[in-house]
Amino acid sequence: MDDEIRKSIRGIALLNASEHDGKTRNDAVISKVMGSKPELREKIKEIIPIISEIVNEVNTITLLMQKSELETKFPELLTVKPKQDRVGLPLLDDAEQGKVVTRFPPEPNGYPHIGHAKAAIIDEEYARMYGGKLIFRFDDTNPEKERLEYYAAIKVGLDWLGVKYDHIKNTSDDMELIYRKAEEFIQSGYAYVCTCNKETISKNRREMLSCKCSFGDLTQNTKRWKDMLEKYKPGEAIVRFRGNMHSENTVMRDPTLLRIIDESHPIHKNKYRVWPNYDFAVSIEDSVDGVTHAFRTKEYELRNELYYAILDKLQMRKPRVLEFSRLEFDGMPVSKRILKPLVQEGKVSGYDDPRLPTLEAMRRRGIVPEAIRKFVLSLSFTKSDTLAPFETLESFNRKIIDPTSMRLFIATDPVKLIVKNNNLTEVEISNHPQKDMGKRKIRIDGSFYISGNDAKSLKVGDEVRLLEIYNIKITKIVPNIEADITDNNFKPEIPKIQWVPSQDAVKIEVLIPKILFVNEQFNENSLEIKQALTEPYYLELNVGAEIQFVRYGYCRKDSANQVIYTHK
Repeated sequence: MDDEIRKSIRGIALLNASEHDGKTRNDAVISKVMGSKPELREKIKEIIPIISEIVNEVNTITLLMQKSELETKFPELLTVKPKQDRVGLPLLDDAEQGKVVTRFPPEPNGYPHIGHAKAAIIDEEYARMYGGKLIFRFDDTNPEKERLEYYAAIKVGLDWLGVKYDHIKNTSDDMELIYRKAEEFIQSGYAYVCTCNKETISKNRREMLSCKCSFGDLTQNTKRWKDMLEKYKPGEAIVRFRGNMHSENTVMRDPTLLRIIDESHPIHKNKYRVWPNYDFAVSIEDSVDGVTHAFRTKEYELRNELYYAILDKLQMRKPRVLEFSRLEFDGMPVSKRILKPLVQEGKVSGYDDPRLPTLEAMRRRGIVPEAIRKFVLSLSFTKSDTLAPFETLESFNRKIIDPTSMRLFIATDPVKLIVKNNNLTEVEISNHPQKDMGKRKIRIDGSFYISGNDAKSLKVGDEVRLLEIYNIKITKIVPNIEADITDNNFKPEIPKIQWVPSQDAVKIEVLIPKILFVNEQFNENSLEIKQALTEPYYLELNVGAEIQFVRYGYCRKDSANQVIYTHK
C-alpha cells in the first residue's frame, strides 16, 4: 500500500483519537477515510486491515504523544475549516480562521429596519463562521440628521435581534485622527479646498472640467483648511479629493471628503464643525479598526474605487470590500425619505406601527428574531435585487411560534348564538393541542358568540360542532340564532366553529396590517381594525404573548384590549 495513503490514515486516526480522550475506533477511521478519499472505496478490502493495524498503533501511545505527532507531522489537520452549510453563506476569499474582522456601521439617523437586520446578521455570521470579531460602529459624522434617540433605537434593535458584537464605538470619537489624515492629504497634494458654489461644482463634474481651486498651491490650501475649521460658513468651502475629472466613474470626479456642518452633534456638541463624508470616514475607520472584510450594499459598488484610492494615498491597510443586495419587502419601502413623512404626517402611528419594515414594528407585530435570521440566511449572499414577499418571512415565523403559541377562541364581528338545551356549566380545554401548556376552564350557560362569517353561512337545519363541547342543529336564524344539542360525538363531516361564552366575553380590537404601498402610492386602507370578542383567559396573558386564535390566525397581545394580527 502506498506510503502516502498509510500516512493519511495515520493522521486521521491520530486526530480522531485526540478528540476522544486518546482512543479511536476502526469504524470511525474507516468512515473518515472513505469520506475524504472516495477513490479508495474500491479497495476497501485492502484498506480495512491497514486501518486496523494503524488504529492499534495509535491507541498504544499516550494522548500527549498523539497531539505532539499531530502538531509536528499533520498540522494541516488541526486547521479548523469553516463550514459553508453552518450559515448558508459562501466562503470568503483571503479569510484566515481566527483573524476575520467584520463591522456593522449604521448611521444613527433613523430607526433600524429589515435592511439593517440583513447587514448586521451577515456581518455577525461571517465573524462567527471564522472565529473572528464583529465591530459595531456608529457612523455618526452628520450632525444635521443624527439624534441620541437613534443611537439607542439601533442598539436596542441589534440586541433584540440577538446580534453579538465584540466591540462598540463611534466614528465621531476618532475625529482628531480624521483631521490628521485630512491634513496629510492636503499636505501631500492629494486633496484641495474648494470654495466654488454648489451649482458650479455640479456643472463642472457633469462637464468633466477642473475648477480653478484645484490649481491652488499648498499655501492656499493650508490657509483655506484652517479657515474651514474657524471662519468659513457651511457651503462656503469643502475639501475635495484630487481624482480624475475625466473618469467614466463619476464618483472619482474630485469628490467631497469633508464639509462644514455647524449643527450641534448629539455627543460632541459644538466641538467640531468640519465633518468627513462617508467615503473618507469609512475607509480610514475600516483600516484602523483592523477590518478584514467590509460588507455593504451594492449601491456603494461604484464607490469602491474611491475607497481604495483614499487608502492608497494614505498608505493604509486595505480591507476587502464585498457587496450584497439591499433587502426590502414588496410594498414596504425602507427608505427614511419615505418613512419619515409617514410618521410626521400621522399616516402611521410611529416607527413601531405594525405596517412598517422597522425592527420595532416587526417586534410589535409578533415577528421573532430567529425568524428574521433564518429568512436573511435563506436569501444567501447575492447582489441580485431582493424584493421579497412578506409571506416568506411569515412562513419562517409560523414554524417558530406555533409550538409556543397559546390557543384561544375568538369571534370577530360577533353574532349571538343560544343553545336552548345546554347541559354544561363548565368546560376544560387544553391550551395547546400538542404541547403541555396547561389547561383553562371556561364557564358555559348556553349563550355564546360566534364569528360573523360563520353566522352568515348558517341556515335552519344545519348541524355544526362547537369546538371542544358538542354538536348542535340550527333551529332558528332570526332575530337571533338558536340551536339544540344533538350529541357529543365527533363527526368529521360537519363544520367546526369556535365560540366565546357571552357571560365572560372580553372585548378586543384586532389591528390587521396590510400592504403599505400599492403602485408606489400610500395605501389609505393599509390598517384594518376589527371588533372582536375573546375568552376571559386572554386577560391573564402578558402583553407580548403570542396567541393563535383558532381558525383565525396568529396575533400578538399588544394591550389589555388590543391584539395585532401577525399572520395566518
